[in-house]
Amino acid sequence: MNLKEQLLYECRKFVNKRLQTVQETISSNQKALESESKSSAGDKHETGRAMLQLEMEKASQQLAGISDMNAILSKIDISKTSNIAHLGSIIFTEKANYFLSISAGQLVIADNSYFAISVSSPIGKLLLGKKQNDVFSFQGNTVKILKIS
Repeated sequence: MNLKEQLLYECRKFVNKRLQTVQETISSNQKALESESKSSAGDKHETGRAMLQLEMEKASQQLAGISDMNAILSKIDISKTSNIAHLGSIIFTEKANYFLSISAGQLVIADNSYFAISVSSPIGKLLLGKKQNDVFSFQGNTVKILKIS
């Protein structure tokens, strides 16, 4: 596997792990809702049900986010190379290395760190369209792009 394939694989793993967690939360909340309706009555019962409903709504929103991330990952063409930063680019800078994809945080491959970032994140917006040797400012730091692959 080349570096881009590995980074994309790690991003997919990140999304699948999030999906599994959200599905477990939904399943657990559904079971809790069923037992809530069988048990007590009164204010305590209503509060418990309302809290579970809120958790279910939150989980549904997370599912939508996961779906969005999967859609973004499916748009990445790792065979496409360009000297201009785009979705799927690996950007090597003086400070850090970035993979323009989804916000999946720090990924470590072969003892090197890469930050999987969304193109809509503040740093992602700055990097999009940049070229090798371009300089940009982020959080008060001036950073030079060494290479884009």
